Amino acid sequence: MDILRRRCLSCTANRLSLTGSASVKRLVRAPLRSARREQSSSGSTKKPLRRKVNPWVAYPTTFLLLGGAGVLAYETWRPFRHTVSAVVRCLRVAEAAVLGAIDYKKTLAQDYPSEDDKQHAYSACHKRSALRVLKALLANGGIFIKLGQHISSLVVLPVEWTSTMRPLQDQCEPTEYEDLENLFLSDMGMRIEDIFDEFDPRPVGVASLAQVHVGRLKQSGQLVAVKLQHPHLAEFCDIDMEMVEVSLGWIKHLFPDFEFTWLGDEMRENLPKEMDFVHEARNAERAVDDFKDITTSLYIPKVIQAKKRVLIMEYIQGGRVDDLKYLADHDIDRNKVSLEIARIFSQMVHLNGWFHADPHPGNLLIRPAPPTSQSPYNFEIALLDHGLYFDLDDELRINYSKFLLSLMKPSSAATNGERRKYAKLVGNVDDDLYPVFEAAITGRAALKGSWDEFFDESNPSFQRPGSIVDLNGPSEKEMEIIRNAVIQHEGLLVSVFDVLRRVPRRVLMVLKLNDLTRNLDHALATTHSKIRVFLITAKYCTRAIWQDDKRRLSAEMYQRGLLGVLYDYFTSWWRFETSYRGLILTETVLDMQASLVKWKAWMRGLLVQGGLRGAHDAAAGLA
Repeated sequence: MDILRRRCLSCTANRLSLTGSASVKRLVRAPLRSARREQSSSGSTKKPLRRKVNPWVAYPTTFLLLGGAGVLAYETWRPFRHTVSAVVRCLRVAEAAVLGAIDYKKTLAQDYPSEDDKQHAYSACHKRSALRVLKALLANGGIFIKLGQHISSLVVLPVEWTSTMRPLQDQCEPTEYEDLENLFLSDMGMRIEDIFDEFDPRPVGVASLAQVHVGRLKQSGQLVAVKLQHPHLAEFCDIDMEMVEVSLGWIKHLFPDFEFTWLGDEMRENLPKEMDFVHEARNAERAVDDFKDITTSLYIPKVIQAKKRVLIMEYIQGGRVDDLKYLADHDIDRNKVSLEIARIFSQMVHLNGWFHADPHPGNLLIRPAPPTSQSPYNFEIALLDHGLYFDLDDELRINYSKFLLSLMKPSSAATNGERRKYAKLVGNVDDDLYPVFEAAITGRAALKGSWDEFFDESNPSFQRPGSIVDLNGPSEKEMEIIRNAVIQHEGLLVSVFDVLRRVPRRVLMVLKLNDLTRNLDHALATTHSKIRVFLITAKYCTRAIWQDDKRRLSAEMYQRGLLGVLYDYFTSWWRFETSYRGLILTETVLDMQASLVKWKAWMRGLLVQGGLRGAHDAAAGLA
């Protein structure tokens, strides 16, 4: 029993000891767990559980934040705004250039079943590429519009390019009125309402660099035209010029023969002049001074006040010079309008040696001559936008006059040699490029002695004119020859670009004037011969050469003596008189023929349409 009792006590003791040790362990572990929970809560030893992020919330939020930051930076940080603008504008032009390059390479590399198919494919490629560039220029606006206007004036480019770019003369977006108010206050130091009793917020004209509004001055009550520069031009001018030069550089890299980098150089030189309205005001004053002693219908609007970006001038109410309805309503002879425009620009180029370098119908307005007018006709022609003028030094001016006169002489070996001689002096073109340069001057394919390999002189169905005096409308036969020449003549298009690169910019602008006078003569549906405007140019060329001979011989008289120069003086005078009087006689005959054509139209309108109104419209070219 004792033994049994001792074993029971021993088992009980063992159970108590085991229970005690477990309790102790539980007591020890309890504070450890508590400490670990505290450490876990403080994040020192155990990583927190990650909450799953909803991408439908995170991504839009991030996008909005970045977009908001970008918009804020664009609006407030000028360097960032310039960078974004440069990238976007550059990408637009780059897209047009790359797609055009691919298009041209594919088109030129293909084989075509016939020459007509080849010509059609080339023309379509020109048109597609021009439309791409037009879209990019319109999207960029500003200086890029000006670039397109330059392209449209290059008369030796394919017609698909020039005709596509021509709408840029009119398709310009106006600036918001609020921005114009800020510009006016900044430049004039006064608000618009402080100077004008009335001010139309809708522009009457929008160009690439500025827009024009009509207002009435408070002090005098005079109706004025207010020319305001687009505010963004000054801010982005440098960037746009860099983009133009880079884009033209890409074109040169992709097509080394098609170089337009000179366009960028020209814009870099002349754009600051066009953007300075004080400079424009000085040009207008000089133009008035150049014509002050000349009987002319030209009228230059008076400048009232000029700041760099604001120009206030006399407001001219009139119509476009090629608006036949306006001319008919005011009994203005469209033949006289065409001839007077030719006289104005011939005076500038051949006698003054300083001429308006941005001529297009939008810069010419016509109105009935007021009672105080000095015009020899019943109308005045107002010349607008005097931001850009070019000068011609005496040597270039006289050589150009001699070149035009050589084009009017009958064709001969001596005459053809003379034409090429002056073409090199004027346009810096050699014999191989002469036909392209001649085509730009005359507006036709070639006179006798040019591109002889494409013309069969033995073919009686078509004979080439020997001079521009013999020019009439181009025949179907000549147009076919022109198309074949473009296809067959290897490198002809390259020659066109070579001429553009060689010819001085001033001469290109003169060609632009020639193109304007020809186009206006056609748009006005004149009844005189197509050579009539050339005869006016010939008269001014003849007078310019005679005046130069007088100056030269007067200077030589001190060295050679009076008797030494007398024979040369008389010879030069006699040559001038016979040529000038002969031109006047030819003009008289052509004007009589033009009057006869108009009289026949009047009678036809009277008999066919019935009544004096029908006769009037027919004589005015409206029926």
